[in-house]
Formats: sequence, C-alpha cells, structure tokens
Amino acid sequence: MKNIIILISGGGSNMAAIVETARRDDWAGRYGARVAAVLSNKAEAKGLVFARSKGITTDVLDHKGFATREAFDEALATRIDGVAQPGEATLVVLAGFMRILTPVFVSRYAGRLVNIHPSLLPAFPGLHTHQRAIDAGCKFAGATVHLVTAELDHGPILAQAVVPVLPGDTADALAARVLTQEHLIYPRGIADLLQKV
Repeated sequence: MKNIIILISGGGSNMAAIVETARRDDWAGRYGARVAAVLSNKAEAKGLVFARSKGITTDVLDHKGFATREAFDEALATRIDGVAQPGEATLVVLAGFMRILTPVFVSRYAGRLVNIHPSLLPAFPGLHTHQRAIDAGCKFAGATVHLVTAELDHGPILAQAVVPVLPGDTADALAARVLTQEHLIYPRGIADLLQKV
C-alpha cells in the first residue's frame, strides 16, 4: 500500500479535493494508495475536522514547541514515517502547509514530496503571487503542482492550470479562480505520480 500523508496549516480545501478524488476514483484499487493521515502544525486547522469526518487519522505537531526548524522537521518526519508499515511507500503532500522545510527533510522524501503553488512557476515563487501577477500586467495566471526541492517553489513540474487575469481583477478574485483549478490539478498530479512511486 502507498500511503499519502497530507500536511496542512488551515482550511485544507486542497486536502479535501484530494481525499474526495481518491475515494471517487478508487485510488486504492487503481494505484494501491490511500490517504493515510492528515497532519497539521496548528491544532485549530479547520481541515482536521474534515479529515476526521472522513475517518482519516489526524495528528497535530505544533512547531512553536520546538527550538529550531530542524528539530521540528525531525519530529515531523518521525510522525510521517510512523504511519506506514515497513516496506510501504509514503507520498508527502503539502496542502497549505505554511512552513519552509529544511533541506534534510526535503532530501529525506526526495521524489515523494509534492506541493502546489498558486502561480505558473517559475514565475512568482514565494508569497503574494496573485497581486504580483496583476501588478506585472500578466494576461494569465494559474497554479503549479511540483515536486519539492531545497530551493523554494522550484522542482520538476507535475501539472499546471492556466486562468485569465481579467480587467479590474483583485488579488482575491484571481485567487478564487485559481483555487478552483488547484482542486482539479492537484489530485491529477498526485495520481500521475502514484503510478511512478
């Protein structure tokens, strides 16, 4: 069995889209994969409520309880690795997990660590992507599913979706249109990767 561990910090709408797609498209039967757990660095993350309602194991590891980023990431990796049985593969999916991960953590899950970013990478890595796209006069924006590397918002691209930037767009309006596409391409990118891991 391939175990998908989803990391969240908030509402978890991308996590919910992945969970629903996995069930609807029978990832267990097609790919031998299941969403095994949802972990958060915030106890109040609303996505945990959704995960529990679907019978998915949840866990909270508050980053504020650790003196260093490295100590937190080591503890997080221990929790992730504790979900899988020996010999099972683990895919770690970042779905609004608002932490920059250390190179040691990233290398531990190399090729099995996935993120989604709300821009057409390599354009606009980092924060405030929608406003930056509007300010730059972009005619199109979008989202990118990619493998995580040590360099922030880089790594091999697994899927992208394009949305138009409309006249008079605000960052919030553009973000909402991009998010609808994120919910479609993130599960698709993960499904493609499951066939390779």
